[in-house]
Amino acid sequence: MLMSFFSGGQSRAVVGGFFAAAVIALASPSAFAQQAAKRVIDTQEDFDRGSSASQQRVDRYAQQTSELLSEYRLVLQQLDRVRIYNDNLQKVVDNQNASIAKMEDDLENFDQTEQGIVPLMLTMIADLRQFIEADMPFQSESRMRRIQNLEANMTSSEITNSEKYRQIMDAYRIETEYGDTIEAYEGTIDLNGVETTVDFLRVGRIVLAYQTPDQKVTGMWNKQSRAWEVLDNSYRRAVSDGLSLARKQAPPQLLNLPVPAPEAAQ
Repeated sequence: MLMSFFSGGQSRAVVGGFFAAAVIALASPSAFAQQAAKRVIDTQEDFDRGSSASQQRVDRYAQQTSELLSEYRLVLQQLDRVRIYNDNLQKVVDNQNASIAKMEDDLENFDQTEQGIVPLMLTMIADLRQFIEADMPFQSESRMRRIQNLEANMTSSEITNSEKYRQIMDAYRIETEYGDTIEAYEGTIDLNGVETTVDFLRVGRIVLAYQTPDQKVTGMWNKQSRAWEVLDNSYRRAVSDGLSLARKQAPPQLLNLPVPAPEAAQ
């Protein structure tokens, strides 16, 4: 009985040991689940942190890519401007090269140009002298003095050919303007063998008249006879008014002046 008791007790003790083990066994799955859940949560948190870091890197790379793209486009625009500038600069260089080539060609032909321009200027001066000598004798001294100066310049080594040509063209311009102007000036004329001071009236190249200061004698240059002739008193007032008009002492008005008939063509 005792052994049975002890057996029973041992049996109970054994049964108690199995019970404890069962309790532990029953308690273990819950702990494991908690640990597993914790590991899952930790893993998820690590993943989330990794994802956040990855997203930040992606955003940073995207920003860098956008900045690089903007710089690339800016560089392309600069290259376009440089290309346009270089193209225009090349055109300027080409034009300069063409100008240099032309200047070199002109220098090679300079002697021939000099040989051609000098005879031309001499001919122009001679023609102008001949024209003045055949023209009405107004301002004769100053006009012939201008021709003499041009002739003297042609033998001067201190005056360039371009300046000589400019002075010749200026003389031609002055002679041309005489045909479109009216002028009054004082001079002398031979009246009956006596050198007499008179007032000259020039109307273009149409009329060249004169009048003594006392208005007693009025005359004109006759183109056909190439001589001075005295006019009757009917023209005295017209020439006097013309002198006042030329001196800007009277307002513009019609003048009844003698106009010679046109000469027949030679």
